[in-house]
Amino acid sequence: MDERQAGSAGAAAAFIALITLLTVAALLAPRFSAPIVEPQAAPVAEPAVPSVEMWLSTADRRLRLEPQPDIVMDVGDASPADIVIDIKKTYQTMDGFGAAMTDSSAWLLQHKLNALQRSALLQELYGPPPNLDFNMMRLTIGASDFSLKPYTLDDVPSGQTDETLEHFNVTSNLQDVIPVVREVLTIDPGMLIMATPWSAPAWMKTSQNLIGGELLPQYEDNYADYLVKYLDAMRGNGIPIFALTLQNEPGFVPITYPGMQMPSDTRARVIGQFLGPRLAARQPATRILEWDHNWSQPEQPMSVLADPVATRYISGVAWHCYEGNPFNQGRVHHAFPQKDVYLTECSGGDWASAAKGELIWFARDLLVTGIRQWARGVIYWNLELDENHGPHFGGCELCKGVVTIDSKTGAISRNDYYYALGHFSRFVLPGAMRVGSTATGKGIDNVAFQNRSNGSIVLVVVNSDTVARDISVAEGDNRFSYQMPPRSVATFEWNLNPADALLRRIREWLLRGRS
Repeated sequence: MDERQAGSAGAAAAFIALITLLTVAALLAPRFSAPIVEPQAAPVAEPAVPSVEMWLSTADRRLRLEPQPDIVMDVGDASPADIVIDIKKTYQTMDGFGAAMTDSSAWLLQHKLNALQRSALLQELYGPPPNLDFNMMRLTIGASDFSLKPYTLDDVPSGQTDETLEHFNVTSNLQDVIPVVREVLTIDPGMLIMATPWSAPAWMKTSQNLIGGELLPQYEDNYADYLVKYLDAMRGNGIPIFALTLQNEPGFVPITYPGMQMPSDTRARVIGQFLGPRLAARQPATRILEWDHNWSQPEQPMSVLADPVATRYISGVAWHCYEGNPFNQGRVHHAFPQKDVYLTECSGGDWASAAKGELIWFARDLLVTGIRQWARGVIYWNLELDENHGPHFGGCELCKGVVTIDSKTGAISRNDYYYALGHFSRFVLPGAMRVGSTATGKGIDNVAFQNRSNGSIVLVVVNSDTVARDISVAEGDNRFSYQMPPRSVATFEWNLNPADALLRRIREWLLRGRS
């Protein structure tokens, strides 16, 4: 027998001995019986008490979109409430909120901030909550009063024309607007971008000048081509245009910056005969919005929408806030319920009426009331301006941006509109549905939404009174109360998925840590 055979025999003997030892131990081991447990009733789990998350701003700027302690709801309380939420009663679907990337705003971002500062600010404005989460933008087709110089996209020497648009180009936008917008699109690729011309090229106008005048009838076809070429040029630069208007403030002729009067019959003709048919066959589609001017003249968009040819190509009506009241939005919508509503321009500024701040007016009149009057989106005017209300070429000398960029230091100041918009944009997600809520009035205004993506309910309440106001809110069997501080804005949210709520708290904590 060799060494391997001897080793195998030894291993076999050891294995047999081990098995024998285990068998004897098992036989001699004492027997144990499992204790008998009497069946008991399982404890009844207490239902989770829903709570309300809340953020608050005050007109005295003591609080600016600050999170407050959660409010515990009363379950099964059927007592009357000031604001009753009815999620079964639905209205418009929300597209979002934002501001205009004017030439001035883009120039400041490119030339007064370094790359890191610009990236941080754009992330704050367009990044997901707890950033501001803007998802809408307005661009100017050519110059506005918030440009460094007057221009259009097809300027030729005086006395010449360019009917084939051979000289059309977007060179003026290549240094500032286009690169900034493309950077924004890296943050939110789904950005909804609207575009508006302030003037046709001078050779198309009665005034032969960018300032004043009207569109000459023989160039209406060319003007439609001009707008289509803009859409193509921007798409070629990676910037899709969601919606287009024919003319900024067509009922007003400015004398210090580009502008053009365009009566309702001209707008109906250009849309119905030229621009509408050109856009109808294009994919992806670009919407046409009518009017793009003040609340004070509802008869203007109504006359164009009544045109049987033009109305086929019009998706909705764009409104500005400078005259009239937002209830005219509702008047036009009720007459043409298939047409959408957008607020496309409104600016705050350092005027006398703003001495005590503008948080309340913007939250109450522009946002709460504007949305209750069917607005699907709200776009403020300049995203950024400097400490001198510019740069600008004529026009508004006291306008302010959502934020102010100090042209010497690059420091950022967040204005009242930042917080008014933030009470909506951070919580009302794209696709949210406006739902029923009691129209309170008497110093308390509100609007409510349900987010489709996570089922949460969002309620924004404005207290315009100079004294604190108690409010009670009911939704189904749930109810809560809160005392609104004097002149304040509050956003309440509940029914949020616990995981989403935790994630948001972590993001807010991280954001506050960075700031």
